[in-house]
Amino acid sequence: MGMPVIKPSTTTRDQAITDIIESVALEETALSHILNAEGEKIQKMVAMQEVTPDVLLATNKSVESMVNAVSRLEMILHSKLSAFDGCLCEKSQSADAAAEQ
Repeated sequence: MGMPVIKPSTTTRDQAITDIIESVALEETALSHILNAEGEKIQKMVAMQEVTPDVLLATNKSVESMVNAVSRLEMILHSKLSAFDGCLCEKSQSADAAAEQ
């Protein structure tokens, strides 16, 4: 197995930053769907006619585990965004030209 080859990219700095921020937004959306599904799981379990306390406790433990995992991912996403605090991208010439029109 040979060494990996990294080819130069033509992506601009502005586009790379935009792509990273967009990826964080998409991940946040996915996490919100996961949390919503966990809430629905609890609602369905509570609404069941003959659910036992043991089943409710097991469901709660499962949901708690998922919420903890989502919280850890949120911290990672926050760190990812923090890398760009104070990062100002200068306007590109094409953006200036488009604004003038």
